[in-house]
Amino acid sequence: MKLIVGLGNPGKKYAQTKHNVGYWVLDLLAEKLAISFDQKTENGNYAKQADFILAKPNTFMNKSGDFVQELVNFYKINIQDLLIVYDDMNLEIGQAAIKASGSAGGQRGMAHIIEKCGTKEIKRLKIGISRGENAKDYVLSPFEPKAKAKIKLVIDQAADILIFYLSNSFMTTVEKFNANKNKA
Repeated sequence: MKLIVGLGNPGKKYAQTKHNVGYWVLDLLAEKLAISFDQKTENGNYAKQADFILAKPNTFMNKSGDFVQELVNFYKINIQDLLIVYDDMNLEIGQAAIKASGSAGGQRGMAHIIEKCGTKEIKRLKIGISRGENAKDYVLSPFEPKAKAKIKLVIDQAADILIFYLSNSFMTTVEKFNANKNKA
């Protein structure tokens, strides 16, 4: 069973911030699949289907690993079937990257997931948000209108890539993602 987790911070205060692009991707993915996050635990909400789970932690970003670990353990998810979607300040707005493993790159939610799962071998889809002067203030602020238009396109493409991933291997998905990226 595949588990796709979108990272963000809970609550209206953070809903439109850059740090929530992982949530935005999962919300659009669920909308495109006509499913809802109707299952809940203390640490998050999720949508369980026959062969995949879409999940959004409702803990703050730096505690995202608690919910991921909870779902991995309860549903006996193989770490090779886990994919995390999150914002990345090392990529420009409008860019995205899909990788099979790596460090957290300073992203605290991903760092906590790596710590809780005990491995860096976790698939991820990183959405570029660019870099601001004060990282904390920057990630907790909304996008400027021009940047928001770019990010909406990337989120739509990310949701489509994840739909493809749900019925294909990760490597086939990476090949498709890279082929689409090279067309732009």
